[in-house]
Amino acid sequence: MPATETLFDSIANALYEQGYAITTQAIPDALTQALYQRIQQLQDDDFRQAGTGRQQEHQLNSRIRRDKIRWLSTADSREKAWLDYMAELQTYLNRRLFLGLFSYECHFAYYQPGDFYRKHLDAFRGQANRILTTVLYLNPGWQPGDGGELIIYNAENQDEELLRVAPAFGTLVTFLSEEFPHEVVPALNDRYSIAGWFRLNSSNANRADPPR
Repeated sequence: MPATETLFDSIANALYEQGYAITTQAIPDALTQALYQRIQQLQDDDFRQAGTGRQQEHQLNSRIRRDKIRWLSTADSREKAWLDYMAELQTYLNRRLFLGLFSYECHFAYYQPGDFYRKHLDAFRGQANRILTTVLYLNPGWQPGDGGELIIYNAENQDEELLRVAPAFGTLVTFLSEEFPHEVVPALNDRYSIAGWFRLNSSNANRADPPR
């Protein structure tokens, strides 16, 4: 089995068994390095303050989250390479798990020292928008004590911490968006990642989902 297919298979198995997958050194090193170089080239004014909610419900609230984001596109070859890689994962997961994933959207996330994102869900049950969350970390040399961990809470008992994931370079986290509350604790250093979501197609005659 090719290395990429082996990785995708391990993600599919973990999602089926427990609803989340934590994979270290998950992505081809050349791609991870290219994405890190890309995010380092971006300037502060390339990012915008992140908010919560979508469209009319979108709002900025620094008590909930303080990160800054920049959406990826196919205009840059390195960003396109990541989007293409996620398209391969989408195809594989649809074939293995019959998830019906239709599209993928993602952004760079930049947390300056002290930034955080309080406990939240990426999707509300039954809304059928975001189905699967992915997070790729782009932080070489991240050390214990640097903070910035992703805390994933138990889907059945949302006050119970299930696991903590250090934002180490090349770690990929994948989990069911409707199931697991999670948060990002403050970091001591600049913290970079790519956060993304696979979505279902809920388009109708009047609205395309996701909106572009």
